[in-house]
Amino acid sequence: MFAIPLRTACLGALFGLGLMPLPAGAVIQGQVSRDPNGLRASVVRIESTQGEICSGTLIAPDLVLTAAHCVMHRAGYSVIAVDRSFRQRRVGTVAASMHPDFVPGTTPEDQPGVDLALIKLAEPLGSDFQPLDPRGGGGIATGETVDIAGFGVVAENRRNTARTLREAHLVSIGSLQVANRVTVVTDRRRLAETAGAGACLGDSGGPILRGGPGGYQIVGVVSWSSGAMQQNSRQRTACGGFTAVTPIGEHAGWISSRAAELGQMQASDPMPRGRGNRSDWMARPARPR
Repeated sequence: MFAIPLRTACLGALFGLGLMPLPAGAVIQGQVSRDPNGLRASVVRIESTQGEICSGTLIAPDLVLTAAHCVMHRAGYSVIAVDRSFRQRRVGTVAASMHPDFVPGTTPEDQPGVDLALIKLAEPLGSDFQPLDPRGGGGIATGETVDIAGFGVVAENRRNTARTLREAHLVSIGSLQVANRVTVVTDRRRLAETAGAGACLGDSGGPILRGGPGGYQIVGVVSWSSGAMQQNSRQRTACGGFTAVTPIGEHAGWISSRAAELGQMQASDPMPRGRGNRSDWMARPARPR
């Protein structure tokens, strides 16, 4: 019922008010995830040797679904998972495959492709972790309540708050066509008029989910965020307003086929070309000492 005016509000916030979208970071105004049976079993952190942090979702014991812009740079990447005791486990990566339509080097507002990627881990995570099946989640309906989870910061000027898993409840306000098409979610109470819950730095690649513990379904991947429409002109932020999401139901075919190709890949194998992106990469073998 409120989809059309809020889509207009999104465009005004992003362009008319000068709140240009940024790659998303941490879940602000969210709750720290403390349930050992909850999202810590499925949501992981991605770190690069360039100091960048993103989030992602296990879809197989050795595969992570994330945003393509999180792995588009030629750098070293590792994935950090959290066990039932909330101890961190770091795993190396073998390869990453971006959606074939994704254009590396673009910014969120002019990305014409699909901001999705898969990461192949150097070893599978064990029974302490719970991959989520990306098939069958369907679309994200306007007005639907969803959850967001990520390892980002609680505010742009508080970088030391990253690396903690947080989650929050949001609502979908419909789709938005920029250079590509995304679904926009926001804080249900504030509807992006003022700052509320949403993605911030470090949450890119994290999941948008429906359901609850034991029955989560992943329906989207966080791509970018923008600030609320009402902000202090001296302290503008790209967090707490609109969170732009790549809905995965529309790309389930690519996710499934590419996951199957990467799932059969061994560490010593060449990258399977299949339905990948020409910018896909494999980890360089360690140099002998």
